[in-house]
Amino acid sequence: MKNCLEKLKTLCAYLVLIALILCSPLGVEASEQEAVFAGGCFWCLEHDLEAAKGVISVESGYAGGRLLNPTYRQHSGHQEVVRVLFDPDEISYEELLRGYWRNIDPFDDKGQFCDRGDSYRPLIYTVNEEQLVEAKKSFVLAGLELGEDKGQFKLKVKPFKKFWIAEDYHQDFAMNNSLKYSFYRYSCGRDRRLKEVWGENAASFNAWTTESTSNIMK
Repeated sequence: MKNCLEKLKTLCAYLVLIALILCSPLGVEASEQEAVFAGGCFWCLEHDLEAAKGVISVESGYAGGRLLNPTYRQHSGHQEVVRVLFDPDEISYEELLRGYWRNIDPFDDKGQFCDRGDSYRPLIYTVNEEQLVEAKKSFVLAGLELGEDKGQFKLKVKPFKKFWIAEDYHQDFAMNNSLKYSFYRYSCGRDRRLKEVWGENAASFNAWTTESTSNIMK
């Protein structure tokens, strides 16, 4: 009888341990990875990247500067960025990079589209060595697609340090304020410029091509 009780206690302990592992955040989120990009207005980049299959969530925020607790009114030194959580079994970091490149103007480091200034500069923030390798490779592939030497690109790569989430009203702005967002995006000329740079591949996640079909206007 005593041996049976000991075995039952051991079995219960194992079951509890298994349940804790399965229900813990680590078990649920083990397959999630993150990517951080700056590419002008975070409303637009959030909207453009969150539609991709395999993207779990996209948050707008600030990164890159030294200022603690940046806000929309005061984020000097920071860029407007998006933090993307994605399932690598559904979408790779390399695919996210393609979608990112084709939603920015890589020839402009003074801002993006109608938004000018340091906080709108395009940047790829890499969270580990693997992302750094992929980011560097993307310069070559984007150059082949556009028929440009990678040295012509003004886009920069920096190591990611900390993400500060933006105010609530900036999250899902395109969805929650569709009319205002659509007017802003059109008047800013974002899609017109993307078409000029990327041609038919503008805003897409399609495989890289090695021959440009776009009319690049620098």
